[in-house]
Amino acid sequence: MARKAAHHGLRMPAEWEPHEATWIGWPHHEPDWPGKLAPIPWVYAEIVRVLGAHERVEILCHSEAAREDARVHLSAHGVHAASYRLHLVPSDRVWLRDSGAVTVLDTSGRASLVNWKFNGWAKYENHQLDAKIGEAMSRITTFARHEPLRPDGGGRVVLEGGAIDVNGAGRLLTTEECLLSRVQERNPGMERADYERVFAEWLGVTETIWLGQGCVGDDTHGHVDDIARFTSADTVVLAHEADPSDENHASSADNLHRLQRAGGDAGALRIVTLPYPRPVMMDGVRLPASYANFYVGNGVVIVPTFNDPKDRVALNTLAELFPGRAVVGIHSVDLVWGLGTLHCLSQQQPRAGR
Repeated sequence: MARKAAHHGLRMPAEWEPHEATWIGWPHHEPDWPGKLAPIPWVYAEIVRVLGAHERVEILCHSEAAREDARVHLSAHGVHAASYRLHLVPSDRVWLRDSGAVTVLDTSGRASLVNWKFNGWAKYENHQLDAKIGEAMSRITTFARHEPLRPDGGGRVVLEGGAIDVNGAGRLLTTEECLLSRVQERNPGMERADYERVFAEWLGVTETIWLGQGCVGDDTHGHVDDIARFTSADTVVLAHEADPSDENHASSADNLHRLQRAGGDAGALRIVTLPYPRPVMMDGVRLPASYANFYVGNGVVIVPTFNDPKDRVALNTLAELFPGRAVVGIHSVDLVWGLGTLHCLSQQQPRAGR
């Protein structure tokens, strides 16, 4: 649905536009990876090593002990100290895509932060520290911070970064399961048009593309960054399950049809499909393993891999879509036990300027 130009003159850049830095939080919350926290800092160290070769990594550390743990692991992994900075910022969890603030640019290229209200995905009660991460990012960057309000005047808008994906040129992807369902309802009473108004005013969005459901195992109840991502202004990559017996088949087929019907004034989309890996199971639970949870940095794309033959298909597909960037697989079988992978744990800081 077309909307008016952004009221605040703000635009959320696409993830592939130049970054000043990437923000992550150092892992410390054992219940996020029950019984498997020990290998996770090494995964994070590898992420910092790869990203740090291309841009600065800002790392939030829950405590002095977490900061020292980060130093030890990063040093042991051979990560150059000049490529990252450690900040003492308490947190409940480390999924900064959702708890962190979004960096936007105004018409003069000046950066500021859009800080949604975070309520633990309308599921977890211990989210009070995470709800303050946007304030910490503002202190560290000295950027102004905005707190968008609901169109009906009912307080701040609750939203997570993983619930949206933008192309930087007016289009946004999201899902009905996440924002319009009454399960884990973020903003009771807000309807489709209300969200579209918020996206227009704060992110510069002129067309919102509503997909249906997310992937099986996603405890956020439908985040779009596990199923569909823009890779250029007019290209979307979609996680698609071809096997009719798989739980992800029907929803991914529906999302494919929705994307094929999308277009409007901005024109038709080019749609490229990614396979799903084999079901990744832990204690009888299917985890939200998806190649669509990749992260685009300066000069590099990091992609979750799952010891699966389809890893190569996903890496090759993304290499074709990002020809100017190195495409690097990050082993994520342990990481996804935390119900998220590379995009979930990262938040880009676009470079200021036009």
